[in-house]
Amino acid sequence: MCESNVYLIDKNGKESLYFELVDKIVPGSNTVLLENILGQKKTANARIKELALVDHRIVLEEI
Repeated sequence: MCESNVYLIDKNGKESLYFELVDKIVPGSNTVLLENILGQKKTANARIKELALVDHRIVLEEI
């Protein structure tokens, strides 16, 4: 499986699970659109901080 879990680091530096089984990421100027294998979508006011695809882990940082 190629899906990844997305973690969000908030403005206080705390990291938490934000969205599971993500298979599509669309970055915008101040947002990141995420879609999972079930077709569910979430938007985060964040930037991509790290992609660890072998570990199926994506880290976003809140802006």
